[in-house]
Amino acid sequence: MNFSWIRQATAVLGMLAMAALLAGCATEGKVLAPQEKFGSVSTYSRLFDATPAQTCEAARRALLSQGYIISTTTPDLVAGQKNFQPEADAHVQVMIRVVCVPESADASISLGFVTALQDSYTLKKSNNSASLGVGGVGSLSLPFMTGGGESLVKIGSQTIADNDFYDSFFDLVKRFLLSNEALPTQDVPD
Repeated sequence: MNFSWIRQATAVLGMLAMAALLAGCATEGKVLAPQEKFGSVSTYSRLFDATPAQTCEAARRALLSQGYIISTTTPDLVAGQKNFQPEADAHVQVMIRVVCVPESADASISLGFVTALQDSYTLKKSNNSASLGVGGVGSLSLPFMTGGGESLVKIGSQTIADNDFYDSFFDLVKRFLLSNEALPTQDVPD
């Protein structure tokens, strides 16, 4: 039996593994620049003249009014998401999370923290194929004659940092607080 092609394949795989290892070592000492700069800007938070429960209820109503699907709602937390399809082969999902905390001793003033995350997806087509083993030669991959499959592949994720986006959301929350004076109140623990 001739095992020379097995030795060649083993040698090639060994060289590829070594190249991957060396590439990993080359980036090991690399330090990435910080992506975050903490400051006193109020992009992601606002004070409200309402209890945390009232603020989160107004935030829930604001999200619902814009077509968001609410996934979580508690007296101090609201989370929702909305899907967009800007192009035929692109998909965007925006997830918004609102946390409401008391800012005064009697909880009559609250602070609302909002974070919006945008995930981007693209449509990828995949062709199906079958492998056929041929003795002495190896394997041969043949494509199916079907149309193949399509799937959404995540290509990016980022926190939305646009001040106008958050300003418009907070303005809508304030509008719901003003128009709904009968929103639930939160019991303050003793």
